[in-house]
Amino acid sequence: MRRERLARLRHHMAAQDVAATVLLHDPHVAYASGHVGPAVDSTHAVYQRPVAVIGHEGPVHLFTDHPSPDLATEIHPSVFPELDESVAGLVEAIGMVAGTSGTSRLAVDEVTGAMLRSGLLDGFDLVDAGRVLGPARLLKTEDELACIDRAQRINEVAMEEVRTACLPGVRRSELAGLFSSRVRQLGVDDVLIDPIFQPMPRNLSDGPRTSTGHVAFPTGVGDPLFNEEDLVWVDTGIGVEGYASDYGRTWVVGRDPSSAEQGLFRRWSAVMEASLATMGPGVTLAEVGRAAIGADRGSVPWLPHFYLAHGLGVESAEMPMVGTDLGEEFDEQFVLEPGMVLVLEPVVWEDGIGGYRAEEVLAITDTGWRPLGGWPSHLPFKT
Repeated sequence: MRRERLARLRHHMAAQDVAATVLLHDPHVAYASGHVGPAVDSTHAVYQRPVAVIGHEGPVHLFTDHPSPDLATEIHPSVFPELDESVAGLVEAIGMVAGTSGTSRLAVDEVTGAMLRSGLLDGFDLVDAGRVLGPARLLKTEDELACIDRAQRINEVAMEEVRTACLPGVRRSELAGLFSSRVRQLGVDDVLIDPIFQPMPRNLSDGPRTSTGHVAFPTGVGDPLFNEEDLVWVDTGIGVEGYASDYGRTWVVGRDPSSAEQGLFRRWSAVMEASLATMGPGVTLAEVGRAAIGADRGSVPWLPHFYLAHGLGVESAEMPMVGTDLGEEFDEQFVLEPGMVLVLEPVVWEDGIGGYRAEEVLAITDTGWRPLGGWPSHLPFKT
């Protein structure tokens, strides 16, 4: 898997006439080098983050004091790209891999003040590394799909157990602690996002206000105490070998869903089925979006500040994305190919009742699509 990823990255470097690529963003470093950093908060991530420098041949140069095992890389002591006195080793590595390439284009995903002051970027034509990483990451290998599938299955097992604990009198923090404990028992340390267990307002007027005028999600603030009237929108993500999962469902607390709530679920199911029916190679994102809207009688069945679908890989949301503010022209030009991964997450909402939201993960194949994860039931709505 690592060899395939590196070969794909170097292919896109060559296609764009890039001499070297410098990566500071953890998921980018993981993709290029195989080194998976610890799942920590943003302040620690900056302090401890590894840096990777990639040329057209030879090993990846990885700057870290705590490398993952069995890496086919050249390990260097950590650098701190924000500090002037710490970037000398980075200057040397860039010169080593770029010096014989015959081009002056350098792909970088982040630039710090110290990097600018050091002169290490002088003489290079800078390119956004996303232009190299983006197409490389878009199509997953079978090994990558297996990692996503395993992460998703573990996430699902843990959340199905947490669902039975979502009862009146329980707090959000208790569910989050139970989830984190359970995934660790299942062999996973990387909880990629703070688990979201959000009681949804029944009316838009209940707030909080949003700039789009739609229901707010996710909020993930405070420590609400759940009661029997609550509809709870949940969202969790863990990582396996650097690959993310994404679990989303709607739960009710300690009771069966009402007939009106079941009606929302049936609307959501119709949107999901219509979206899945369009999935396959050669289909545009716009076709998927139109199918979803048609199934909901002309309403847009997703949150306007998100999307109908997003990709999944070394990050929990990446390309392709369906129904974003990039616009319909973008969606018309983006064609699905085998190896792409999508997370479909329609949302239906009716003021005075609430809404239903859930996610399903799939991979595009040569002939259509296949599910990733176990696709558990949608209890308590559907057995």
